[in-house]
Amino acid sequence: MNPTAPEDEIRSAYERDPSWAEAEYGAQFRTDLEAFVSREVVEDCVAPGLHELPPAPGLAYVAFVDPSGGSGDSFTLAIAHAEGQRGILDAVRERRPPFSPESVTKEFSDLCLQSGVHKVTGDKYAGLWPQERFAQHGIQYQTAERSKSELYVEFLPLLNSQRVQLLDHPLAVNQLCSLERRTGRGTGRDIVDHPPKAHDDIANVIAGVLTMVAGGDERSTIVRRYLMRV
Repeated sequence: MNPTAPEDEIRSAYERDPSWAEAEYGAQFRTDLEAFVSREVVEDCVAPGLHELPPAPGLAYVAFVDPSGGSGDSFTLAIAHAEGQRGILDAVRERRPPFSPESVTKEFSDLCLQSGVHKVTGDKYAGLWPQERFAQHGIQYQTAERSKSELYVEFLPLLNSQRVQLLDHPLAVNQLCSLERRTGRGTGRDIVDHPPKAHDDIANVIAGVLTMVAGGDERSTIVRRYLMRV
């Protein structure tokens, strides 16, 4: 426990990441494996009965995708926009294998274009094929600068402070609530991922898109610059 830390610093730390703050300031030992976020926190961010928002004039939308080749993981997409300092989730799509990557890419591209989205961000480990496939449908594919685990860590304080609005999507809620935080062997860094034999394809795109739009003026500036490069 750190008795010299300012009270405001401690309060801010607990808001950003309760598990880290408890270990740093509360004299609690970290375990190698623990839940990433509580169900109560996630459900407090859900708009009950709201399953999707149609595109509205005057709003700037962004999209995040998690591509898949069609035989293992799902191919997922999330679209969101900012309202002040809050990130609003507008739409979520999941296509489970088996599927045709070409047809799903077209489907997701069409949905993006309906919202005025001409650029998507996605996993940099998917190789070049997403760039080529999305480009065929008028969509630029940009690789994410941060890893999936880093996106989750950035997403946590947005959940804790209710600076995001989630859709009423039970599977998405379950995936977020099942995420685990592990301490990486040899590095000591936290790694956030799904449990063994589970999936987080929907949670990944939700965290990705909402960290792009939520967070106030600084984040809004990032989004404006992002859109200007389209």
